[in-house]
Amino acid sequence: MKSLYVRVVLTLVFIVMMSGMLGFLVANWYYQQNLRSYNEQKITRIGEEIISLYEQNPTQDLHLYLTRIANMNFQMYLVDEEGKGMLFGAPFHERDIDPVIAKRVLSGQVYRGISEEEHGLFVTGFFQNTLQNSIGLPMRADGKEYALFLRPNIEQQFGEVHILFTILLVATFLISILFILVFTRYLVKPIKRLTKATRKLAEGNYHIELDISRKDEIGDLATNFAQMTQSLKQLEEMRQEFVSNVSHEIQSPLTSIQGFSQAIRTGEVTEEQKETYLAIIEQESRRLSALSKQLLTLASLEKETNLYEPSVYRLDEQIRQVVLMLEQQWQEKRLEIDLELPETLIYADQQMLSQVWINLLSNSIKFTEPGGSVFVGIRHDNEITVTVKDTGIGISDAELQHIFDRFYKGDQSRNRSSTGSGLGLSIVKKIVQTAGGGLDIHSEPGVGTCITVRLAGGSSDIMIGSGRT
Repeated sequence: MKSLYVRVVLTLVFIVMMSGMLGFLVANWYYQQNLRSYNEQKITRIGEEIISLYEQNPTQDLHLYLTRIANMNFQMYLVDEEGKGMLFGAPFHERDIDPVIAKRVLSGQVYRGISEEEHGLFVTGFFQNTLQNSIGLPMRADGKEYALFLRPNIEQQFGEVHILFTILLVATFLISILFILVFTRYLVKPIKRLTKATRKLAEGNYHIELDISRKDEIGDLATNFAQMTQSLKQLEEMRQEFVSNVSHEIQSPLTSIQGFSQAIRTGEVTEEQKETYLAIIEQESRRLSALSKQLLTLASLEKETNLYEPSVYRLDEQIRQVVLMLEQQWQEKRLEIDLELPETLIYADQQMLSQVWINLLSNSIKFTEPGGSVFVGIRHDNEITVTVKDTGIGISDAELQHIFDRFYKGDQSRNRSSTGSGLGLSIVKKIVQTAGGGLDIHSEPGVGTCITVRLAGGSSDIMIGSGRT
């Protein structure tokens, strides 16, 4: 398989050759359409001038006169009335002439061999050194009729030009090839660097330096590649952190289960301790089960499998059911629950959005001090918005930047890591994104947190009713 460098070189060489061929065809077309007739007219005028000069002094020797004219780089062939010919100047490569043509010129007609005869389709016919490729003019001398055939001696007039032109073409072609070889390597060099960087990236090496200062397509490619490398590096770091967090979250309850199970098996614990240990084992098992369920949910959402099955249902009733389901939790903390839920229909996945409200309300209840309040409200204008606002401990600005990261539990000084897996808000964000919505969060430490979920209804006729519950 040819390398890119070889392909580019061959392509450019082909372009140079094709350009030369096409240029030659264009020049040939121009010669056939314009220069051929002009050249013929010019030679005809010269021949008429030669004959006119002789007629002005007819006493001079005709052969000597034509010899002198021929010495000025002309080829001439003189045919008398008897059909005999005499050459003046350099010989023709082909001196055969049709006697009919000679008689025609002797009778007073002009022979235009450059245009009348076929000399090939190319401009090279201009250089064809034959008697047919000449101009024939009638001439009278010493009371006799002659036919004078003449043409410029191209080889003598343009011999040096031929050599110079040949050298120019060959030198241009060779220099073009040389520049192609050099500059193509310069062109392919950054692509080779990108190829090398790709291999490093495939091996897991993210420390790649590329020239991103170029202001062309290669520079854009290098810039995008560098950005992709940085994104892959961050993704790999997130993956490693994710694996580490999962391992930690699983290891902690497994260690508790293993330790308390061994203590029970020894038989050296009282019945009261045994019941306590079994309760802890049950609690940790539930924690593992909830963690695995959340991980499966996240994995399914990341793969964008066909889990999202929207339907039309009452959003206000769904949120009321979630509030009732969590009643024990907010009753224990004597929280005031304020609901503003107008009758609202929505086209969305009922099961997934139920998980959203459970996670948001659970967090608000968990981090609100006893005697506080939690507000849940629905509004719909161009879109449906659900607001969950509490008077809890709040979240600092530093924490807000990571609140939706997986396994992030916030400031340990606020006891946010004491319970939960840190996946709840990550799942909320992913579900809302899958539903085509968005999230806004505002919080102030010691004041509370307000999370607004923006959802599209799906059609204008699914949102009906209004009123305060």
